[in-house]
Amino acid sequence: MTTTDTRLISLKASDGQLCTSFGTQGMVDLSIGMNQLIPGDPPDENKVVPAIPGYVAQTAGPFIGGGKIILGAWIADNISTGEPSGAVRTFDALTGAQVWAWDLGNSAITNLPPEGEGYTRGTPNVWSGIAIDEKLGLVYLPLGNATPDYYGGKRRDFDDTYNAALVALKLDDGRPVWSFRTQNHDIWDYDLPSQPALADIPDGQGGTLPAVIQTTKRGQIFVLDRRTGKPIKTVEEKPVPQGDGSVEGEYYADTQPYSTGMAVIGGEPLSEKRMWGATIFDQMLCRIMFKRYNYQGDFTPQSTSKTIIYPGNNGGMNWGSATIDQQRNILVVADMRMPVVAQLIAREQFRKENPDFKGDAHGALSAQFGLPYAHEVVNFMSPIGIPCLEPPWGTLSGVDVASGKMIWQQPAGTGRDVTLPGLGFQNPLPFYIGMPALGGAITTSSGLTFHSGTQDYYLRAYHTVTGEVLWKGRLPSGSQSTLLTYVGKDGRQYIVLTASGARYNPNDWGDYIIAFALPE
Repeated sequence: MTTTDTRLISLKASDGQLCTSFGTQGMVDLSIGMNQLIPGDPPDENKVVPAIPGYVAQTAGPFIGGGKIILGAWIADNISTGEPSGAVRTFDALTGAQVWAWDLGNSAITNLPPEGEGYTRGTPNVWSGIAIDEKLGLVYLPLGNATPDYYGGKRRDFDDTYNAALVALKLDDGRPVWSFRTQNHDIWDYDLPSQPALADIPDGQGGTLPAVIQTTKRGQIFVLDRRTGKPIKTVEEKPVPQGDGSVEGEYYADTQPYSTGMAVIGGEPLSEKRMWGATIFDQMLCRIMFKRYNYQGDFTPQSTSKTIIYPGNNGGMNWGSATIDQQRNILVVADMRMPVVAQLIAREQFRKENPDFKGDAHGALSAQFGLPYAHEVVNFMSPIGIPCLEPPWGTLSGVDVASGKMIWQQPAGTGRDVTLPGLGFQNPLPFYIGMPALGGAITTSSGLTFHSGTQDYYLRAYHTVTGEVLWKGRLPSGSQSTLLTYVGKDGRQYIVLTASGARYNPNDWGDYIIAFALPE
């Protein structure tokens, strides 16, 4: 297991005690080589320090393959340039010795950095799940962006090469085999958010192809040959909007890749007609804001004016990844649909308005120290705190892998259990509108799909072929997890989940681990 204070710990499965033969008395220090600049306005290039607590953490994994532990890391978003590296590191699963490292900014470093040096600061990182194909000997990395996210005028060549890219490394030595970029010059925080899914899919000639399937915050699903990184399903580069001239030093990609051979989940362009409200008054205000703000469709660039970005920086798809029923060739994925309003703030203006700002990795306002602009991003909501976009705000969808077409879509749960804006109590009514979904689904060989990553407190079972809801079970709190299934020694199949709270609901947080099974 990993910890948020940068340790890798090995425990005995039998009794939970430390494996003292691993690392140093059961632990490995993950802060080695993870240096950064002290955040400031601007950061001092001469003040390099070990990673400050809270700036780097392993948010997924560890992932095990071929006797090795592979670790990415989350790097604090949008505080400053010069933050810790996104280097990927691998350790011997028995001894804890570091085996190799991949520093995308310095190919000369293949393991620990030279004495007194560190990995390249501020590179794109792997905060989501990693996939491993032991037979091919490859590790698949879904990369994010070089922080800060929302201004790219100072990006290095390797930042643009690897931002929002799916990269395959050799499992034995960590050297790159191929790379596929799902985004050109990302200035929208469109990190690859989910673990790549490995599946053998129909080749149209009676056989199968070894595929790696990558979901994205944009709602695009990329299907690649996992041996070569070449698209199995058609990918096209399409022209996208350019900047409005308000952002000094920025440059823009002329085109962006679209996976036109697969269904898009959400992501349809916004229009005034799609603005929504609980009453005619907040609907009218949402329409007024939509007309007033800058919006040019997909990839509307960042601006010093208020700009609508859709899909937003939460997705689309997020960390839940996709599940594939290979017997029926159906992919099932959860998504959310929440536009955001973003704005770049000139450095001098930011200093004047926020003289004591220290930085916050999760707030609406981001300092982006070291860049000419700070940034603000908020969900596109009506004045009473309801999304301006018409529902559903989240779905569960089934896609035929062979044809690439969507075969069903269901709203992701109801509005029950959601804290009502401005009222402070939870909605008791189960309106089936579809709320933002985070955790992923799982499919079983019997033709069932299970999903619990909704805002309401339920585990649901769906018919994998039709999407029909067959059953639901009440939970004590929200579950944002992807489920686990296994067959016990008693021959029964179990579905296990964690329920620790729904992301946008401050109530009922807990630490539940819950198992379901059919009656004996």
